[in-house]
Amino acid sequence: MHKHLVLPPGPAGAVDLERMRQAPLDFVTELAGTYGDVTRHQADGDTVYMVNRPDLARYVLKENGANYGKEHTPDDHMLRPLLGNGLLTSDGEVWARQRRACAPAFRLTEVRTFDGIITEAAHGLLDRWRPAIESGAPLAVDHHLTALTLTIITRAILGVDIDGVGEGFGQAVDAVNSCIGHYVPPEDPDPADTARRQQSFNRARIFLDTVTRTLISARRVAGPDPGRGTLLDALLDSELTGSDVELRDQVLTLIMAGHETTAKALTWTLYLLDRHPEQAALVRAEVDQVLGDRTPTAADQPRLLRCRRAIQEAMRLYPPVWLISRRARAADEIDGYDVEPGTLVCISQWVLHRDPRYWSRPQEFRPERFAEPVRPSHLYLPFGGGERICIGQHFAMVEATLVLAMLIQNVRLELVDGFPVEPEALVTLRPRYGMSMIARRP
Repeated sequence: MHKHLVLPPGPAGAVDLERMRQAPLDFVTELAGTYGDVTRHQADGDTVYMVNRPDLARYVLKENGANYGKEHTPDDHMLRPLLGNGLLTSDGEVWARQRRACAPAFRLTEVRTFDGIITEAAHGLLDRWRPAIESGAPLAVDHHLTALTLTIITRAILGVDIDGVGEGFGQAVDAVNSCIGHYVPPEDPDPADTARRQQSFNRARIFLDTVTRTLISARRVAGPDPGRGTLLDALLDSELTGSDVELRDQVLTLIMAGHETTAKALTWTLYLLDRHPEQAALVRAEVDQVLGDRTPTAADQPRLLRCRRAIQEAMRLYPPVWLISRRARAADEIDGYDVEPGTLVCISQWVLHRDPRYWSRPQEFRPERFAEPVRPSHLYLPFGGGERICIGQHFAMVEATLVLAMLIQNVRLELVDGFPVEPEALVTLRPRYGMSMIARRP
């Protein structure tokens, strides 16, 4: 006799893919609000469970994480054509070996040595903003921050400026983000636009691959820079040295994952501080007290608590990665419900981070809540959770904190009057229309 499966509640029949695609944040929020901690729906031929409680997220990502892999998930399908079998896409023993190889380079003691790269790049950004500060012209802050974090990560990993490999690098990254950021349903509403994106993606992939391989080869021949080590130097001394293909996958993964999410975290932080001037005043007072007019270093980070908490709260309200997806390898049970092999199991940071059971006044921007560190495990997941928690989280927080402190020191950013701000849930959670702000002297 076949066991009678106990299945979670959820909407009957296949969900409206177009509606889900147009408003995914509303979709996952309504699922949790209507059906509870574990929900089930059918989408594009897949059975999808949404897990909406921190202990259940911990179970999927950590306690029984071996049963929930990344292979054949939507993220895998989007990222693998560009990133190959790097840390974001690999699984099992291959992933474990890659993680061991990369981990030493991302220890907090190591990433703090890159503070000079971070602050030098931030000074360059402020120099480029100077004409707009004088004229009051609006700035596409989200684009500028993406270029900044890309500059920082390429210098830290490869030891080169983007300018040194031509404008094409930044343009190629933009083209890739544009393509992989847009889910295309089976019935493509605009095949011509999709074809253009795909052609642009293919050209960008070839360019990024060529540049990355060339830089790796050059570093192998020249050896490490005696004046300033890079993350690439650390990788070349690691278990990855035997495979140029794997090294290429890893370097490109670190570049792509290491700039986009940090840029979005900073963008949302600046937006929220502008919308909450009382919080901005507290951050500014801290920066004045800790730094005065001098450039920050990594040693200042522990005292820049309000800067850090503002970033943490921005990542709670607008998590750069808003959905985690895994595929069940074998039958399992979650909260009393049966999980069949092949089920897509998803966790939404957007839902967890706004759950009123765990967060007081969850819709409000209240950075002080992060002065209270006690909260359920796997409730707050801006960097994911379990063994696969983001390897670059220390780098991201050092970078974001120092950049925010320097921006607060030098400018006051105000949203252009009437400019629409709306989150768009693609691969990352970005402002749909960008973020147009005016930089004024503080």
